[in-house]
Amino acid sequence: MTPTTPRVSATASRPPLLTRPLLLRFVSMVGATVSFFLLLSVVPRYATASGAGLATGALMLSTVLGELAAPRLVARYGYRVALIAGLTLLGAPALVLTVSDGMAWIVAVCLVRGLGFALTLVAGGALTASLIPAERRGEGLALVGLVSGVPSLIALPLGVWLAAHVGYGPVAVAAGMAALAAIVAVPGLPDRERTSGKPVGVLAGLRTGGLMRPGAVFATTALAAGIVVTFLPLAVPAANGTVVAVALFAQPAASTAARWTAGRYGDRHGPARLVVPGLVLSAGGLLITAMTGSPVAVLTGVAVFGTGFGIAQNATLALMYARVPASGYGTVTALWNIAYDGGMGVGAAGFGVLAGVTGYPSAFAVTAALMLVALIPAYRDARTDRGSGTPPTGVATG
Repeated sequence: MTPTTPRVSATASRPPLLTRPLLLRFVSMVGATVSFFLLLSVVPRYATASGAGLATGALMLSTVLGELAAPRLVARYGYRVALIAGLTLLGAPALVLTVSDGMAWIVAVCLVRGLGFALTLVAGGALTASLIPAERRGEGLALVGLVSGVPSLIALPLGVWLAAHVGYGPVAVAAGMAALAAIVAVPGLPDRERTSGKPVGVLAGLRTGGLMRPGAVFATTALAAGIVVTFLPLAVPAANGTVVAVALFAQPAASTAARWTAGRYGDRHGPARLVVPGLVLSAGGLLITAMTGSPVAVLTGVAVFGTGFGIAQNATLALMYARVPASGYGTVTALWNIAYDGGMGVGAAGFGVLAGVTGYPSAFAVTAALMLVALIPAYRDARTDRGSGTPPTGVATG
């Protein structure tokens, strides 16, 4: 037997990643992503400056509330019903967005669409996790991040451009149709995971240290992400406007590459080993970015931050999925997305107050230092996991 034989055998035994159900899931994923991001920056403009914050606030509030309730709905009605309901609630209100420009109407549309988006995130995320082989979970989640990330990067600026050139109505219709058209792929998806595991509710998840510790670490990195995308254009001198544009592209590009690399590493060595490095790189990148007057420092900082954020995204989600039975995938998806949305929102709001007192460079540095507090749950989690990265199926405790 040659020395290369074991490696060939191991490779051959790896289960396939791109199956027909996963490809069909990508259809609904792209439809929901395009629908959401096409209007994300367009609706605030349609609402005018006085109502922009209210419109976005209503959308995000209903999304978070929907994420709390969605796991129970998914457990009761299955993936397909929940996904169809989510895509419908996300798409149909967009078709009638421009019927009125009254603030009450716009807020109502945003509230319904937020609930729909929450259902697509939780039901779709749980279903996606069940379609990815456990042995390739990290790599699969990285691929999922790419499939959802690229459409969001395109749809966000495209929506603003189209609104300026063809008007709000056509953009709203396009966003609505993107979600509704994706429904055709849902009947080909599995309805629910057959498992003997006891369903894991959101409240149980919130009481479970094995889920909340990596969730807290990820929320900390998401907090910094909200700061970067919101305040970097304001913190960098106007003369370096081109630097901001490049930086805001470099950050998600670095995150995408890091998610893929982290996924492949995590599948082989365990995602638990990557949580602390992801957090430290995120904080270090934000600290470098504090030198807002230096284009080199800004570009280096956002690239380092993006790398850490991508690692944290993949490692925390893979770790949380590994700690529950398949019946708990919906809860993990909800908790992780709440950490994402809540972290970004809290980061943007809190940083604005801090920067008003200290100035942007000091606020970046102080935030980077405060992020390291999350090393406490990260190290405790690493000790609990003992570095194996492959905890037993079931709700982790401790």
